[in-house]
Amino acid sequence: MPRQLLLIKQELDSKLGQEIVLTAFGGRKRKIERKGILRETYHSVFVVDLDKTQNKYDRVSYSYTDILTSAIQVSFAEEEAI
Repeated sequence: MPRQLLLIKQELDSKLGQEIVLTAFGGRKRKIERKGILRETYHSVFVVDLDKTQNKYDRVSYSYTDILTSAIQVSFAEEEAI
């Protein structure tokens, strides 16, 4: 795993169980914000359990590359986005 991706994974590993805000940037200037709990990290992806009252899905997963390429932005309560 490249060093930058490893650093992202390590940062997320240290935040397991915390509330997370995901901002995904779609086409045509669309921005989707989801809130949930950072549940698990794997070799290539991390899993977030979403708030069922605000989302139609229970769980989503993203790759660390999504963060690296700014396809998504991740932030935790009262912290800057990574």
